[in-house]
Amino acid sequence: MGEGKLIYCGIDWAEKTHDVALVDDDGTLLAKRHITDDAAGYKILLDLLAEHGDTEDNPIPVAIETSRGLLVAVLRTGKRQVYAINPMAAARYRDRYAVTRKKSDPGDALVLANILRTDRHAHRPLPQDSDLARAIAVLARAQQDAVWNRQQLSNQLRSLLREYFPAALDAYLHWQNGLCRPESRILLELAPTPSRAVRLSLAQLRSALKRAGRQRRIDADAERIREVLRADYAHQPPLVEDALGKQMLALLRQLDAACAAADQLAEAVEEAFPQHPDAEIILSFPGLGTQLGARLLAEIGDDHTRFTTARGMKAYAGASPITRASGKKSSITRRWVKNDRLNHTGYLWAFAALTASPGAKAHYDRRREAGDWHAAAQRNLFNKMIGQLYYCLQKHILFDETLAFRIELPAAA
Repeated sequence: MGEGKLIYCGIDWAEKTHDVALVDDDGTLLAKRHITDDAAGYKILLDLLAEHGDTEDNPIPVAIETSRGLLVAVLRTGKRQVYAINPMAAARYRDRYAVTRKKSDPGDALVLANILRTDRHAHRPLPQDSDLARAIAVLARAQQDAVWNRQQLSNQLRSLLREYFPAALDAYLHWQNGLCRPESRILLELAPTPSRAVRLSLAQLRSALKRAGRQRRIDADAERIREVLRADYAHQPPLVEDALGKQMLALLRQLDAACAAADQLAEAVEEAFPQHPDAEIILSFPGLGTQLGARLLAEIGDDHTRFTTARGMKAYAGASPITRASGKKSSITRRWVKNDRLNHTGYLWAFAALTASPGAKAHYDRRREAGDWHAAAQRNLFNKMIGQLYYCLQKHILFDETLAFRIELPAAA
């Protein structure tokens, strides 16, 4: 191996084993290994890298098709740059080396190493986020998944109740969050069928509401629920109704678990997020609370060198439009390739900011008056505010409404 030559590593990962390939600047294959996914395999990999010049100050860059897992955690120690290559992009690179479209795991490892050799400048290494930011990302994403799962189960339960127990929907959807509320779940468990619901007394309803944690309007809600449950509705045959009630109870147990998981993860986020140095800046923005702020931090990280410009962060979030031009044709559309979690959080952020910030509401109104639909106006507002967030994080300053939205105040009477 000549002096001064750079070495590149590619790893084709799998569930139990991984294939490793090392190449130099000329594309010469220096080594290849087949390692196991355990501590012994990781040691073989690190020894192989050290054998070819890997040091703490000058580590060998690695390309792999994932950004998660113990293998990636081992590789990210120190200053090593790890590139998470999109599998679709790697598949396109494979066609550059074999027109026959042959595929093998050692061959894929070699392709990944050559991607760094030829096009390293076109790919980004994984950001150097702090351990606290990565821990918050785990909790925030898990809480977001739990909320989505809770809503999916709630929709399934609502659909099932429509088949045989519409009175329950009329009685319990009156509350905010409907079937996800403790009162609704306790009452459904107490009376899973219309026949049993009709026999509920006021004392039983009051007791159920108290067990759910209610302290106000207990008598009024108990009377309202009894009237709705005793109203005239169509019924399934008794045997079918009983079977549907058992199915509902099984689904209700899943919803109980999903609600508990979402609440526990939310508490964990409430505890971890305020400890981060960027939390004060993020929470200074209108419309952002602990949960949404943690989700933002989870996706953008705390490596402030990750995005060189605000434009890059906007594109990553899917907030900025994309232009497609060819010949005389040109179109400007929304982005489809984006961070879906960050994009979803952005819509919630923009919606909450409408009531929390006069400047945000005025900006949204101007976009609507200009002809934007609601979603387009929200996306434009998110695009503006995430640019402001980028600026505040780079300058380490809090959000200032008067600087963010320069609104001409009406003249004093």
